[in-house]
Amino acid sequence: MGIFSRLGDIINANLNSVLEKAEDPEKMIRLMIQEMEDTLVEIRSATAKCIAEKKERARLLKRLEEQKIDWASKAGVALDKGREDLARAALAEKTALGDRIEHLEEELDQYDEQLTKYDDDIARLQAKLDDARARQRTIVMRHRSAEHQLKSRRHIHNQKIDEMLHRFDAAERRVDHIESEAEVLDMGRKARSLDEEFESLARDERVEAELDELKASRSAASKAKAKGTKEAS
Repeated sequence: MGIFSRLGDIINANLNSVLEKAEDPEKMIRLMIQEMEDTLVEIRSATAKCIAEKKERARLLKRLEEQKIDWASKAGVALDKGREDLARAALAEKTALGDRIEHLEEELDQYDEQLTKYDDDIARLQAKLDDARARQRTIVMRHRSAEHQLKSRRHIHNQKIDEMLHRFDAAERRVDHIESEAEVLDMGRKARSLDEEFESLARDERVEAELDELKASRSAASKAKAKGTKEAS
């Protein structure tokens, strides 16, 4: 790819559009910045070469203009000396030099136009480069944040994780079932213990009644015995 076609692509590129299509925005922007820097170096080098060539042409133009003046002077001297043939030859050299001078002047105009374009290209590319450098940090941060979010979302919507969560649900249901069975067993044991307490109370009442009955019987027997002994005496 030539310097000018590459420059056109860079200058006309929409940075956001390019980054949206990039698989790796960080790598893409680094490559773009590197491409801009390399192209800028090439443009500056081409500009320096253009300036050097312009100076060389300008020096040549000055020499040719001096030679043209010199041949014009020689033509006058030859004519004064009656040497029309020499005057004609000198004027022919002067005319040829004039044609070369005119051609060089056109070249110098083209150099000026080219340098103006170079200056404009450098300014536009430098602006693009400054913009890319200024936004590089923000883009890198956004890209890394987006990657982390994407990774998190993939984990959230991962089928294996959903299956694992379903297993958690099944395990919770199993634990609920076991806890329910344990509660049922506890409830049964509490009911039997309460019945046993009432039965114990009933037994205690019967024992107390029998005890009272035994006491009364023995007390009556004791009184009867005592009464018989008194009557006998």
